[in-house]
Amino acid sequence: MLFDYSSSITPTTADTLNFGLKMSAPASVLARERNSKRGPNLNIVLTCPECKVYPPKVAERFSEGDIVCALCGLVLSDKLVDTRSEWRTFSNDDQNGDDPSRVGEASNPLLDGNSLSTRIGQGEGGDLRATRDLNRAQGKNVMDKKDNELQGVFAKITMLCDAAELPKIVKDCAKEAYKLCHDEKALKGKSTESIMAAAIFVGCRRADVARTFKEIQSIIHVKTKEFFKTLSIMKGILREKSADGFIKIDTDNMSGAQNLTYIPRFCSHLGLPMQLTTAAEYTAKKCKEIEEIAGKSPITIAVVSIYLNILLFKLPVTAAKVGKILQVTEGTIKSGYKILYEHREKIIDPQLIATGAVSLDNLPQVDKDRSKTDKKKK
Repeated sequence: MLFDYSSSITPTTADTLNFGLKMSAPASVLARERNSKRGPNLNIVLTCPECKVYPPKVAERFSEGDIVCALCGLVLSDKLVDTRSEWRTFSNDDQNGDDPSRVGEASNPLLDGNSLSTRIGQGEGGDLRATRDLNRAQGKNVMDKKDNELQGVFAKITMLCDAAELPKIVKDCAKEAYKLCHDEKALKGKSTESIMAAAIFVGCRRADVARTFKEIQSIIHVKTKEFFKTLSIMKGILREKSADGFIKIDTDNMSGAQNLTYIPRFCSHLGLPMQLTTAAEYTAKKCKEIEEIAGKSPITIAVVSIYLNILLFKLPVTAAKVGKILQVTEGTIKSGYKILYEHREKIIDPQLIATGAVSLDNLPQVDKDRSKTDKKKK
């Protein structure tokens, strides 16, 4: 059967309006579908149809690109994209991929460059002269020389800190202090060893790790005058830069360590019990209230507090042995003990006396007349 569409269908204006409204409806539906497909539907959970365990135990096998059920081994999805970090570098082809480095080393903020440089090695074949010329040209690069020098110094600082059994935070603080100060004009003419020793000492102060001047000098041999001059210059440089807002460093900690931080280490060197260590810390705290000894160095206060409590607990440790191990003169220990003996009732923990663990009579008496004559002789 044949139809004549031109004669049988005559659309009116109303029909054309209705036709236009019908055509606009699918556009809005498509827009809704597009908006709904912007993100994944988090309500959909991938489960194993065989095990039917909830929550599902699913394993992602990136080597095969499959998602597998961990219970029965059924493959639930394939063509999985590996979104993890890349662990391959082309420089490790000769090592059979044993070095899992992340496509080059991470950037080091302590170096001037970005630490992602290219090194030209000695070629085995081809034009050896061209390879040699390229190697020389790269060796003349100023930035690489600075980074190489800093890396050499940082390696020495790490080695010295490891020898002194210092934590990693001290190493990082020492490297930062050296990086900030080694190019300053005030330190020109100073040896690298003195700057390294001062940087390690500043790192110990910033990290609240108690180390004496002699302990730092024992790991790196520097003259005392040169060490203190370099240290004072470095402290001034760091204070200026922190005041200008260039860096954020608490310069108050660089003035000196508290005596309480030395006492546990000194007691461990002498092999003393924990009860005596806590008693010495109490004595050191009370020494701040005594004017005669409050102005002395923290090391002297710590050593004298330990020696007083050794006599209080009647331990067989002499002042000569304490001075030899802790590197303090015997005269300093005995003169400090005379001052503490006059204030013995204030500086000894009252709980120890109340429990009967110690007694004030255990302390040897000090001859006042003899001490006066000693002062007159001095």
